[in-house]
Amino acid sequence: MEKVKLAVIHYSSTGTNHRLAHWAGEAAEEAGAEVKVLKVAETAPESAIASNPLWKKHWEATKDEPEAKPEDLEWADAVIFSSPTRYGSKPVQLQQFFDMTGGLWAQGKLANKVMSAMSSAQNPHGGQEATILSIYTSLFHWGAIIAAPGYTDAAVFGAGGNPYGTSVSVDQDGNMIEEEEKIQAAVRHQAKRTVEVASWVKNGKSGGS
Repeated sequence: MEKVKLAVIHYSSTGTNHRLAHWAGEAAEEAGAEVKVLKVAETAPESAIASNPLWKKHWEATKDEPEAKPEDLEWADAVIFSSPTRYGSKPVQLQQFFDMTGGLWAQGKLANKVMSAMSSAQNPHGGQEATILSIYTSLFHWGAIIAAPGYTDAAVFGAGGNPYGTSVSVDQDGNMIEEEEKIQAAVRHQAKRTVEVASWVKNGKSGGS
């Protein structure tokens, strides 16, 4: 059985989605996947970053981490995206990354890859579901196979019950409002489910086998 190659691609301004991405990467490795955890390039001006101490701190702490490139999508059998919410949609940094994938899309190199998404916002009803769905809308155009968590494990309910993907809310200081252990459990389940579905697709097996 061939090992699944998973890219966990995230944009994070103050660190929340960075943590979600790394939790997902760790769980996927435990599930036997070859994993790359990659950040989306920051495009905001330094003046904007400097205006928010948490943003500046996270930017400085992660500026040397590897950045996602379109070729990472070609490499991967599966992809998990993690993104904050900006007015009910994905931020421009992630959208710019998506906008660079036209060449791969035109060649059909994004089709049939297994993908999933996670999100965050500043309150429990801050648009997390809309953000995940906006990511999935783009992925539908690629011909991706969406591996949403649904209600396939009790961990989903423990983290708030979002069937589209794990979501979290944070306070003004960047702390998760929900119980961190429950969010981490949901992320781990989503990552392992994504790897499992990708393994079925890659190795030609059905979910009932």
